[in-house]
Amino acid sequence: MSIEERLQKIEERNARVEADKDWETSWTRRALLMLFTYLAIGIYMWAIGIGRPWLNAIVPAVGFLLSTLTMPFFKKMWLKKYGR
Repeated sequence: MSIEERLQKIEERNARVEADKDWETSWTRRALLMLFTYLAIGIYMWAIGIGRPWLNAIVPAVGFLLSTLTMPFFKKMWLKKYGR
């Protein structure tokens, strides 16, 4: 494999890694996870007969969103202590 081919493969990999990073921190991903969490919890609460399941499903969905918003802060702290 030539140097040019190796460099091309590295650049393609770097582009994929950057796209994955962008997705992981995107608001689209967070909104979709919040929506799916809300729907899953709402359906579960409805199935087991809890009163007002769609209203009650908001709490875990918002909790999940808040956890995703605070993770970058804790990641920085962790990397500062344990990172290379």
